[in-house]
Amino acid sequence: MKTIVAAVDFSGITDKVVAEAAQLAKTQAGRVVLLAVVQPPIVATEYAPFVENLADIAVAAEKSTERRLNELKAKLEADQVPCETVQHSGPPVHHILEEAKKRAADYIVMGSHGHTALYDLLVGSTTHGVLLRAPCAVIVVPSSRRTGRDRT
Repeated sequence: MKTIVAAVDFSGITDKVVAEAAQLAKTQAGRVVLLAVVQPPIVATEYAPFVENLADIAVAAEKSTERRLNELKAKLEADQVPCETVQHSGPPVHHILEEAKKRAADYIVMGSHGHTALYDLLVGSTTHGVLLRAPCAVIVVPSSRRTGRDRT
């Protein structure tokens, strides 16, 4: 059975990523591992009075992620796609790559948000980081956002 790790971040592209992973699982007699990575809040010193709330914020984010993963899992299982969920906290690239290695994944399916090259240079790109070091094939689902060059 093929293993497809679908990295989801609950942005606007998540439904397309899950649909692509489900289609791949159906055609490859595979199963989908829905993976969400919660990034811990960044603390800046000028916000020190709010640090005590960070634990509450992190717990709320993890609970929300768990609920949303279970909703996606229910949809896939209703469509007869074998599925399980995994949730991590920390840097997304690291956890996506580790989960793919741990499960001997055949594919990683993830979205591209369509950022500019300057944004990716300054902020970094999860997709780019995974593409550089992936232990398996990576399917990148493009965002639906269109640039001026794409319009006719």
